[in-house]
Amino acid sequence: MTDTADGAAATAGILAPPPLLYLGAFFAGALAEALWPTASWAMTGWLRGAGLVLFIASAAFARWAFVTLRRMGTSASPRQASAALGTDGPFGWSRNPIYVAMTGLYLGLTGLLASPWPLLPLAPLLVAMHWGVIRREERYLHARFGAAYADYRRRVRRYL
Repeated sequence: MTDTADGAAATAGILAPPPLLYLGAFFAGALAEALWPTASWAMTGWLRGAGLVLFIASAAFARWAFVTLRRMGTSASPRQASAALGTDGPFGWSRNPIYVAMTGLYLGLTGLLASPWPLLPLAPLLVAMHWGVIRREERYLHARFGAAYADYRRRVRRYL
């Protein structure tokens, strides 16, 4: 974490940019599919259709979260200082709607690929996100916004 003049953390000091974590895990699964193709799943058409629906819904949810943050005048990047605490819109349902959406996008792409391979790196990815990104952001937001963040944590779930 980078500190400010008063000793407070200027950013959350995350493990790595979340999009890179998600893309890296997905491409590892896609590479495994390319190297060791799986037999056709019995319901490939159904999987691809469900994947498309989940992908579109997750993209819309992410867009809503990004627009909400932009209207508040703060960045969605965990590598930049937060100017405001997002509590409205999708942030009223989840403290991490962008990461929930990224997981939905990942699962949607997995369905579109109709391969089980991307599911293997998903659990380690979610552990890395929880401990290397989300928990660090929570400590940062608590230090930055104090009682307002503590109240928000009591009212809104971490995920869904």
